[in-house]
Amino acid sequence: MADSLLFQNKPDQADMPAVLVEGSHTPDALAGASGVYIAASGSAMLQSGLHHLRPMDHWLWLAVESGGLVLENEDVSLNLRAGDCCMLPPASRDVVLDAAQEARVLWIMVGGTLFGAFLQRMGALPHRIMKQGALPSQLNLAKHIVQATVRVAAAEDASSAQLQQLLWAMLASHSGQPVAMDAVLSHEIAKVVDAMRKNQYRDSFSLSDMAALSRMPVETFRKRFVSEVGMPPQSYQLFCKMERAKVLLKEGCTVRQAGVEVGMNDPYHFSKTFKNIVGMSPSAYSKTALK
Repeated sequence: MADSLLFQNKPDQADMPAVLVEGSHTPDALAGASGVYIAASGSAMLQSGLHHLRPMDHWLWLAVESGGLVLENEDVSLNLRAGDCCMLPPASRDVVLDAAQEARVLWIMVGGTLFGAFLQRMGALPHRIMKQGALPSQLNLAKHIVQATVRVAAAEDASSAQLQQLLWAMLASHSGQPVAMDAVLSHEIAKVVDAMRKNQYRDSFSLSDMAALSRMPVETFRKRFVSEVGMPPQSYQLFCKMERAKVLLKEGCTVRQAGVEVGMNDPYHFSKTFKNIVGMSPSAYSKTALK
């Protein structure tokens, strides 16, 4: 483990993580010119104990695929459960993952001159470790990224094209674009996702509304949506509403204005929902984002 790209040995670690796979990537000319590329990625099964991360010069996207852990440094302490992810700015130091039991994690280091802008579009804050939920499609894309990074690292003349496509697919998925678990969404489901995105999540589509747009019976639509997107349609809608609200708060909207813009006129209900999903109140998020 001493040569791991992400983890380092420390005397207080009970058990070292069993790294399943990891690899680094030197971008080709096209990927480098784009300003954003995958510098490294990996997957690890953490045993119970403390796991120290190396200081890094890249943004880090880290997600918990199974189990749970606490991410700590001098500034934050975040409880991460399966399906949660967090983004760490390059200046993050002395970061420790405290696993009470086995936990499997996926991670991606993003490099390039525009990596900060890219990760902020993914929900990151410039100078703060940020926790948020990850869509099932993003977790699946992250697994593909790990596999592709290892393949590219092993090939002398490999192109960065597949890694670039996967990285931008993660952003597209986060932004409400019609990205499925393994490919593009079917026409019927994409029609519903596009309708919500074009509406900028101002309205709240009922399950019946969505089924009508897809021209499928309600239960058939619900099962198809879960199969393709990886989560129930109304959970997905709420996730996208909160991501839209985060953008509005970053732009200087008040908590009330942001709530109204995503169809939640009751500030208390909006604040409670935002905190449940994002992990902090919208007022606290606004103050942090606007620093």
